[in-house]
Amino acid sequence: MTDPAKLRPILVTTKHRGVFAGLVPEEQDLAASTMALKEARMAIYWGTTKGLMQLCATGPTGSSKISAPADIPVLHDITAVFDITPEAWTKWQAA
Repeated sequence: MTDPAKLRPILVTTKHRGVFAGLVPEEQDLAASTMALKEARMAIYWGTTKGLMQLCATGPTGSSKISAPADIPVLHDITAVFDITPEAWTKWQAA
């Protein structure tokens, strides 16, 4: 089991237009085309005024629609990986 203190929050996009935020181990290969996410949430509707990167910098807004959390054992067809700030991750968890 991975130590929760050694997990980092990231935002992932997929070929299928999925946008997910979740936790990965610090040693995760971020160039991988598949990976597992812990405590993942899907952005159903961004609700931002500054695009996708706003979800990484400051987190979901009051207009965002975010799914319930779930672990994703394998997320396929990853196209991009972004770091999420601690402030933004706190908002993702509260959404």
